Amino acid sequence: MSKYDALWSYVSQQDGDELCLSFAKIEQVAGVPLDHSFLWYKKELTDYGWQVEKISLKKKTVKFKRPR
Repeated sequence: MSKYDALWSYVSQQDGDELCLSFAKIEQVAGVPLDHSFLWYKKELTDYGWQVEKISLKKKTVKFKRPR
């Protein structure tokens, strides 16, 4: 079980092919602070049919995308 399972579940339930979430929303959904380990854990998202496309430190957002 991953500390980001709640986030992966949330993302996988979203409609559409792209989703952009703020760091604050990610922390709210995941129930844990967003930290550097996210870079390692993000590979788990492919098991849910999504991937992390872009992390913007300036905008404090993460863009998720369904791979084709």
